[in-house]
Amino acid sequence: MEYISTRGKVEPIGFIDAILMGLADDGGLLVPKHIPQLSADTLQKWQKLSYSELALEIFSLYVNNEIPRNELKQLVDDSYATFRDEAVTPVKRLNDSTYVLELFHGPTFAFKDIALQFLGNLYSYVSRKTNSIIHILGATSGDTGASAIEGVRGKEGIRICILHPHGKVSKVQELQMTTVDDANVLNLSVEGTFDDCQRIIKELFADVEFKHRYHLRAINSINIARILAQTVYYFYAYFQLANNNQAEKVNFSVPTGNFGDIFAGYLAQKMGLPIHKLILATNENNILERFVQDGIYQPGAFRGTHSPSMDIQVASNFERYLFYLYGEDAQAVSAIMDQFKAEGRVVIPADKLQAVQADFAAYGVQNDECLDTISEYYEKYAYLLDPHTACGVAAADKLAVDGEVTVALSTAHPAKFDESIRLRSIEQTYPQQIQALFNKPQFQTVVGGTNDEIKDQLVKFF
Repeated sequence: MEYISTRGKVEPIGFIDAILMGLADDGGLLVPKHIPQLSADTLQKWQKLSYSELALEIFSLYVNNEIPRNELKQLVDDSYATFRDEAVTPVKRLNDSTYVLELFHGPTFAFKDIALQFLGNLYSYVSRKTNSIIHILGATSGDTGASAIEGVRGKEGIRICILHPHGKVSKVQELQMTTVDDANVLNLSVEGTFDDCQRIIKELFADVEFKHRYHLRAINSINIARILAQTVYYFYAYFQLANNNQAEKVNFSVPTGNFGDIFAGYLAQKMGLPIHKLILATNENNILERFVQDGIYQPGAFRGTHSPSMDIQVASNFERYLFYLYGEDAQAVSAIMDQFKAEGRVVIPADKLQAVQADFAAYGVQNDECLDTISEYYEKYAYLLDPHTACGVAAADKLAVDGEVTVALSTAHPAKFDESIRLRSIEQTYPQQIQALFNKPQFQTVVGGTNDEIKDQLVKFF
């Protein structure tokens, strides 16, 4: 398998070079040169596999022979041995038509662990095999940072710097990042929004000379390995329903701000997984909902919400979808992204909008509606949703059709967002690992939101 850029100005590269490159050197995003097509027989064979066995089969399609199968198996097994549930990503039934896919059983109680436990081990493997330096730079709206740090803390040959928006993540998310005192970890609390952090990251990676001089590697979902790892749980969830004769018409409702998690579902669908409908659930920062409805991609005013990890206006993975929407035409994608940079908006023609609406349904969940959903499901089903998962469930309810079942992706443990949940007078008991964070000192540096200030910190750290 080779990987190419959405903007077409990077020669095809292998899997390891792709994960090391992160953001393509031409400013685009890396995608597989072709998407593997799975037969019905293959899907049937995979249906009885464990999570780790399934992950190995899917990764093998994209890694080819760059990593020997026995070594890839060890990477996969080590990555998912850290999860608290034997199923890794169990599916729980809420009612006749709604299920939740619990993605929060990893070390930091967030879905980002699914990809970042693997990517952390993969980076460590590459560092050992190639005797190379790995300097990871990432931005987080809350969960990516803690998961990434947990995946690489203390590992030889790797240093990691994470940017998060100052005062705009939940307290537990902040503590999970900033109570880590390992020498290879730097937390920068940036005065601004997550979009500011993400912009800085993409611009620093686009500075190819700086990127190569300081051996910068990506941990955000601009890294294709993140997307590939996340496709696995779509297959696994579908198979769990199929094993219980519940797979006639299966939808997935995905809380999203950065388009990475739902793009993984889109990729699984293009591989041949018979997903009936992909539902894109946003909060009041609903640029993606507006794109699906109107064909206009234009950031609006930033809104702080009860689901802060989705408080994102510019979705970094959107460009990957545009690549496929425009028939893998890199020149067209480059022109669109240049237009977006110059004008701050993209408008697609009617035929493309029709294709988008065939690929996705979308619904933007208002703040009170999010909290109402938490209350309703807690009272009716004794199931406590975190506010991001609640957006996915609310969208599933809004777009429900008789004869279909919808799996809402449960993206975080509710303990990570107690501030929102307490607004509806619901009390919860923290897991011991989270409760212990409140007694630990914090280590972070507050910085301004300019590229030069971040560069100064990186030069000193790396």
